[in-house]
Amino acid sequence: MVQAKEYVLSSPDGEVQIHFSLTEGKPVYDLLVGDKKPIQKAQLGLILDNAFSGKFKVIGEQTRQFDESYETQWWKNKKIRNQYAELTIHLEELGDTPKKMDIIFRAYNDGIAFRYGLPKQGNLKDFIIEEDLSEFAFTDDYTWWSANGERDNLGPLSINAIKDAVFAPMVLECADDLYIGIHEAAIYHFANFKIKGGRSNTFQCDLQGDSKGQTGMHTSWRAIMIGKRPGDLVAGNLLQNLNPPCKIKDTSWIKPGVSMWDWRVWGYTAPDGFVYGLNTASHKRFIDFAAANNVDYLLMDADWYGPEFSKESDPTQSSGEIDIEENFRYAKAKGIGLILYLNDVGAKKFGLERVLKQFHDWGASGVKYGFMTDSGQAKVVHTRKVVELCAKYKLTVNFHDNPIPPSGDDRTWPNVMTREYCHSQADAKYSYYPETAVSAAFINLLAGPLDMCSGWYGFEGNEVRPKVFRFIPGTVAAENAKLVVFHGGISVLPDSPENYLEKADLFNFIKELPKQYDEYRVIDGHMETFITVARRAGEKWYIGSLTNREPRTLKLTLDFLKPGQKYKAFLFEDSCETHFVEKREAYQTRQVYVDSQSELSIQLAPGGGNAIRIEPVEK
Repeated sequence: MVQAKEYVLSSPDGEVQIHFSLTEGKPVYDLLVGDKKPIQKAQLGLILDNAFSGKFKVIGEQTRQFDESYETQWWKNKKIRNQYAELTIHLEELGDTPKKMDIIFRAYNDGIAFRYGLPKQGNLKDFIIEEDLSEFAFTDDYTWWSANGERDNLGPLSINAIKDAVFAPMVLECADDLYIGIHEAAIYHFANFKIKGGRSNTFQCDLQGDSKGQTGMHTSWRAIMIGKRPGDLVAGNLLQNLNPPCKIKDTSWIKPGVSMWDWRVWGYTAPDGFVYGLNTASHKRFIDFAAANNVDYLLMDADWYGPEFSKESDPTQSSGEIDIEENFRYAKAKGIGLILYLNDVGAKKFGLERVLKQFHDWGASGVKYGFMTDSGQAKVVHTRKVVELCAKYKLTVNFHDNPIPPSGDDRTWPNVMTREYCHSQADAKYSYYPETAVSAAFINLLAGPLDMCSGWYGFEGNEVRPKVFRFIPGTVAAENAKLVVFHGGISVLPDSPENYLEKADLFNFIKELPKQYDEYRVIDGHMETFITVARRAGEKWYIGSLTNREPRTLKLTLDFLKPGQKYKAFLFEDSCETHFVEKREAYQTRQVYVDSQSELSIQLAPGGGNAIRIEPVEK
């Protein structure tokens, strides 16, 4: 028997390899990382309604090397190197009317990816993708964790314990020094996938509905992130690099920052007796606070143009006690941007472009888009339409309520600032506990920027607010830390101005946060226990640590600081009394001098956190 030819593609550093071959006419691949082979004989391919049900032969191959560097508008790492080796395998189906398919592989130092191309050909024009055969066939029954919509993440579980299809991204522990993340990049045309079980030790892509297409198109990338620690996956840039360069010519209007938010403050009674509600008087108080405290935006959430799910609610005009034009006049005078809520009901009845043009004409900075009614390919296509029309009218986008996953597309469309692709605190009328924040940082954050709505300060008694719903566990120090751990173009603060003013020393950390970071590092941590992230902006560093329900002492070595430079560290931390249920608002602040030789001892309360700002001392 003649052995099928094997095609090998190596990463630039030679540590990662893809081995491709045909087994009885079926395309398969192996993944090698150093001396390990975590994936072996994993099937590849698509089933179309009119093609690819048989065997293939290789009719050609192409290879190329690529290396570029680029800068992002606001992402977690400002300067990114995009270096990879690429192999394209040209396949032809055996039979009387052979049809062609390409498989394009890329090998990076920190992962691999593959996608399918359907070249233009005489006997195939229109098609429907009925099934994605792509497998992740592991060589053992490894432990995995995955995203889980608006509920606590799944895991740890074994591969063969999977029951229903789960959300990507997924993380697997293949060895003490080998972690793998599975996700999707550049979701633009076809339905996105979930991950389902298959044969032993195997996962398979599960397309969320059939997808129509024409030859000349490519699928999204099936991406496998690789790291020695789970934090390596979070800090990487693989998904960004798999997306096309920015398509917005002038990006100067896209400004990252921090936003106030009216939704969860309704019903709060301020010390002076003012009760927040859905009205212009309340919005002006938010705007005044934002203008005085280095906050950039106010997000006006649902019902500002009437009941959000009523077909009579017109998003081109305000409703009730809101004077939308007065809101914009006042915000402009104070230098604050307004972000407006919109959902499918209003957008589709009154015309998406008409509505977005009205938002632009008023002077809106962005849109929070929620509750898309489509699914599968239609949802993907509609998401692209929203993004591109928002770019046309110079509006940023924050997608909520089970959106299409982030997929590195913010490189191409940097006006997509964040998504609620996680369990955002108090959303779905359900509170998450500290361990979910830790796992979300290692799982959901692989996909891209997240709107976790972090920054709760007034924990006690906030259940009386109609949009808080129930008890929220956590600590105020951990809330500051989340604003470092979870990156996004816009960080949405959920609490009242008065609660922030009451803890002005703690809020100083948020007030001094930079708009653009240069570098994102995961210093330490594990999926289920804790995480420490360090982010650099110029010569300043911002550090956030979170723990699960267990108290923890961390030894933080500051060897990432510039040698020979003295720094002052401002610590915003749990006190000895703090507890995520019983003493949520207890905290302390302190200042110490440090350098690159220093080691800080960090005490995290049960369910708590720690935030640090480090800045150089002038000589």
